[in-house]
Amino acid sequence: MGSSGILYPKVTAFLCFFWAWSRWVREEKVKVLTPREAGYAIQLTNKTLLDVRPSTEHQKAWVKGSTWIPIFDVDDKFDAGTLSRQITSFVMGGWWSGVPTLSYNNQFLSKVVEKYPKDTDLIVACQKGLRSLAACELLYNAGYKNLFWVQGGLEAAEEEDLIREGPLPFKLAGIGGVSEFLGFTDQQRDAAAKEGWSYRLMFSARLVGVFLVADALFIGAQQVGHYLRDIRSP
Repeated sequence: MGSSGILYPKVTAFLCFFWAWSRWVREEKVKVLTPREAGYAIQLTNKTLLDVRPSTEHQKAWVKGSTWIPIFDVDDKFDAGTLSRQITSFVMGGWWSGVPTLSYNNQFLSKVVEKYPKDTDLIVACQKGLRSLAACELLYNAGYKNLFWVQGGLEAAEEEDLIREGPLPFKLAGIGGVSEFLGFTDQQRDAAAKEGWSYRLMFSARLVGVFLVADALFIGAQQVGHYLRDIRSP
């Protein structure tokens, strides 16, 4: 089975979850905001932005004044089940994309309820928009009726849409792994088109560095092999 055999089940699962969760939007139980509209709502009406992203994304960029309660977070336990899922995730592309193994945060709903009354206007956002839909479903079923979903997530935001804090632009908060290191993600290509040659030069230098290191390791392995054969020779 090729890579497409792995990809298709993932895509199918994604579409199924998205269709199930998006019914809250289709039935108008959850209102839709663009990132820019969310920024206006936060500034003009003091609505609360609830950031439900995992820690790996939140620590790179967050909206000023937002509340962070992840619905899924990085699973760093060391039991057999977690390690098995981490290995599977790494082998199936985690090494390239940098996406960590995530688990549902059992305290998500209780922490939201503890902090906000159920008549609070909540703007719910994640990086791309899917996990925030899942959060909206949980919150609506728990009694929150004034919910606003940020369409496309924070990744769809331009820098002027929301007041950002953190070391990276919103668009780069969800990338990682080897693809991020080499600058091979769509988000980085877009940034390179805006930043110009200096941005591209940095990643070109990294790519050259990777080839040099790989070449040095290959030559070193050959030398070690020659040395081992020499000491075994009579």
